[in-house]
Amino acid sequence: MNASNSSVTETILRSGYDLPVYGLANGQLLYIHIPALTCISLSFICVVIVLTLSFRHKSYKTFFRWTRSERFVVYLALCDGGFNLAHFTDHLHIVIVRNHVYPKELCEFYGFNLAVFVSAQNLMVNIVAINAFVLIYFSKQIPFGKKDYRLLLWTFGAPFLFSALAGILGQLGPNGTFCYFDGVKGTVANLFFTTVPLALILVMNIVLYILTWIRIHKETKRLHLGDSSQLMSANFTAARNMSLFVVAFFIQWWAMAIFGVWAYVTPDNVPQLLFHLVTTFSNIGGILNLIVYLIIRQRLILRKRSLKQQKKTQGTEMSAIASSNTFSL
Repeated sequence: MNASNSSVTETILRSGYDLPVYGLANGQLLYIHIPALTCISLSFICVVIVLTLSFRHKSYKTFFRWTRSERFVVYLALCDGGFNLAHFTDHLHIVIVRNHVYPKELCEFYGFNLAVFVSAQNLMVNIVAINAFVLIYFSKQIPFGKKDYRLLLWTFGAPFLFSALAGILGQLGPNGTFCYFDGVKGTVANLFFTTVPLALILVMNIVLYILTWIRIHKETKRLHLGDSSQLMSANFTAARNMSLFVVAFFIQWWAMAIFGVWAYVTPDNVPQLLFHLVTTFSNIGGILNLIVYLIIRQRLILRKRSLKQQKKTQGTEMSAIASSNTFSL
């Protein structure tokens, strides 16, 4: 009897395909996947809007001369778009067949894309937070290289290589809810590729965000705008814009970070509410990025108007001084 039970247990734990589809037995399947599909659809629509507006207002030929915040918006929109496409088909597949995604190669493909774009977004926003901190405290920008090649190699190249390695080693597959790291074979890979990095980056971003805003708040109090302080003012504006990405990142991934830690510590006791929070918040990246884009766009417009008004005022003052000198003569 004991040998039989041991054999069954080994069979059940062979791979993620031996896990039950979460929500199928208790009738909660649609309550998990339909909200996720809705959020993903809205997110993808927002991605299209962001990319359309970005390239409508500025030419793609001058893309690498755009402000860093404007380029970050585009990069993160691409991350969200890739994430949305892979995750939508994944969720939809499960809803239609009421089972795991087959063949396993297709599930691995979904998991690979998810791993690449989730990791790329994590690294991208972390670079944004570091850049804002360095800009405020040292008045320097992190060098991204010609056409941002250093930034892109790090944020997209590293996730691609590690995700490919995970796929080759058989770490990708179903986890009971969607295709990502295999719920049985890929638990350690998921821990070190997603849970630990996400938690560390989340904490690091929050610390950098707080330190950046403390410095901005202190400096703004004593800053009197003028010709000598225009550079500092521009740095503050850039840092404030970059900090928006950090806030959006926290909103999107806080639930996933908690879920990852909880699932690792007590995998059989994860509250269903946490599943719903993860499938909602982690899928609204495109919506949050659109909000960030609109705020940055509005700030840039207001800044241009302010600079234009300053120049106009200075021109008026110079004309008045010239007229006064002429009258005196």
